[in-house]
Parts: sequence; C-alpha cells; structure tokens
Amino acid sequence: MAAQKAQLLGAVGGQTPQLKISEAASGRFFVAPARESRPLLNIPHVLNAQQFTPNQLERLFLRADELRKMLAIPTSRRSLASRYKGHQLCSLFYEPSTRTRLSFEQAATKLGVGIVSTENAREFSSAAKGETIEDSTRVINEYDFSIIVLRHHETGSALRAASVSNVPIINAGDGMGEHPTQALLDAYTIKREKGRLDRLHVVMGGDLRHGRTVRSLAQLLSKYTKNHISFVSMPGLKMQDDVLKILRAQGTTFKEFFSMEDARSIALRDADVVYWTRTQTERLAESEKDLFAQNTKLSSPNHKSTQASVSSFVIDLKVARLMKKDTIIMHPLPRVWEITPEVDNDPRAKYFEQAGNGLYIRMALLDTLLSRRMHL
Repeated sequence: MAAQKAQLLGAVGGQTPQLKISEAASGRFFVAPARESRPLLNIPHVLNAQQFTPNQLERLFLRADELRKMLAIPTSRRSLASRYKGHQLCSLFYEPSTRTRLSFEQAATKLGVGIVSTENAREFSSAAKGETIEDSTRVINEYDFSIIVLRHHETGSALRAASVSNVPIINAGDGMGEHPTQALLDAYTIKREKGRLDRLHVVMGGDLRHGRTVRSLAQLLSKYTKNHISFVSMPGLKMQDDVLKILRAQGTTFKEFFSMEDARSIALRDADVVYWTRTQTERLAESEKDLFAQNTKLSSPNHKSTQASVSSFVIDLKVARLMKKDTIIMHPLPRVWEITPEVDNDPRAKYFEQAGNGLYIRMALLDTLLSRRMHL
C-alpha cells in the first residue's frame, strides 16, 4: 500500500517553470500565459495535504495570484475562458456541498472547461444499488473526462478511486479523512493575511475529531518551521492520534485544551490565527447524537438545542476582544452557532474572504493538472 500511495501521489519534486505572463505597458491588462513546456506541479492526483511541499505550495499560490489578477482584466479573462476549451470536468459529489462544488465548477468555467455534475450521487447514482467507488470510477473513465472532482462519505474513497483511474482525481473531502483543497485555500488565506506560513501560533477549535479540514490544515502547517498549534475541544471531539503523530514526527509543537475557559486565558490571547469549526452532527454515532441532544443549554434560530458542554465552545465578541489586534479568525464554513453573527463585522473575521480564495486556488489546481495531462 505504501508503494501504491507513492505511485499515486507521483513525482512532487521538479523545477519551477518560467512563467510567461507579462503586463502590458499600459498596466491595464495582462497577456494570457503561454502554456509551459512542463506543468507547474508534476502530480497525477490531489489526494491529501502531505503530498505537497512548501516549494510547490509557493508556486501554486503565485499561480493563484496571477489568475486573480487576470480575472480582473476583461481581455485576459476572455483569454482564460478558452484556455481549456474541449475539456470536461466531472463533479461527482456523494455528500452535500456549497462552497467546494460551486467554486470548483466556477473555476472550471473560467478556464473554459465544461462541467457534468451530480450533487447527490450517494442517493441518485448506482451507489444506491451497491456499486463500489472503484467500479463507478472505471465507468466514468470511459466517458472521456479530463478531471474528476470527488467528494465521498467514506474515508479513503479518493485513494481507492485514484487506484483505478487514468483521469486525475481531486479529493474534495472523503468522510473523516481529509479535505486537501480546503487546506490549500486555508494556507493561501493565511499567507495573504499574515505574510508567512511559519512561526505561527494557530488555534484550532471545535469538532477536531470529525473535521477533515483541521486534519488537513494541521498536516500542511507541520511542513513549516516553528509553528505551534493549540487544539481546543471537548475531550470527545479531540484531534485524532494519527495527526498528532505526524506533528510530532515533523517537530511541530502543540498543546490540547479541553475547556473554553483555559483556551480564553491562554491560547486565544496569543493566537496569530484562530480556526474554528462546527460540530459535525452528521458524523456522530447514534449514541453520540442522543447525548448531543440531551442537557441542552444553547438556543438559536438554526439550532434549537445543543449539548451544554459543546455550547461553551463559541467565538463571540467577548472572546474576540481577548485576541490580538492582528489575529485573523477563520472558519471552513458552514457556520452554525459556533461563531456568532456579530463577529462578522470584526475586521479580523476572514472566513468569507477565505471561502472566496477557494476560487483562485482551485483554478490554479485545475490549470496545473490539465496542463500536466496535455503534456503526457
């Protein structure tokens, strides 16, 4: 399996190609980039956060910045819209999604890629009849798609799909496993806001056990030096040991807090980044759901009741006032009650800009994967 994973992740070294993007003398438009003699990143699939190196991330972020600028200029925007004309993307989602699915589909559209989409394949595909993800992937490979974006409810499903696919697979979330493209846009947001991805104190709070976004981001941050992560959750929703083992191996320091009171008095006051998450009730076991619904304390228009111990893990204005002036507050969304709406007006709240950054990162990913496919 280790050899298979290495083969699937592919060569991740390679040199940075010379980017051929030039700004016209007027400064009012960009010339569309010529296709490089070699792809930006030599990766066949996007399956997990660990497959990326800091150098690759820097190249990807630069490409995202370039695409952002190009989209702001009508002439270069029109040129991008025909860049991959004739290619098609299969958007295969077995779980609900708003930001990931729409941003991938919009990213494809802005690059001239056609889209065939299903947003509830778990119920309205042959999976409901018992078809495996391997067989579904083999069939889809026969339909001449250029790329497959896959979200699935089973952990490890993206790796399984990639093992039988000649078409690039992008993991858009696999159960409680990983969400690598979310981690990429999260890291891109941090880099844009803080100017670096090292020497950071990052507080991750909420449901760390079931949240695939925090799992991927923690692993990505472990690739940079002198980062420290504070994990804040109730004991039953703590970060899983496999991620903690990776952090230790990478030399990334961390500390766990199991009460919001401790987090308020220590971690949150010194944080550079606060990354908060919702409780993923859809992934709780039935016994956990019963416990979650008992002893309720917090009420809101969207959630009539939540467990008292969970309800204390909330970022409100009182908590936000404890943070440094240059702390940024992030959330992968959707937000339920764990960050109160009044925090939205705080200039340190970056979660909506964070979601918007997904368009540019996913455009950059599609661009490099399609470029690589064209050069095979």
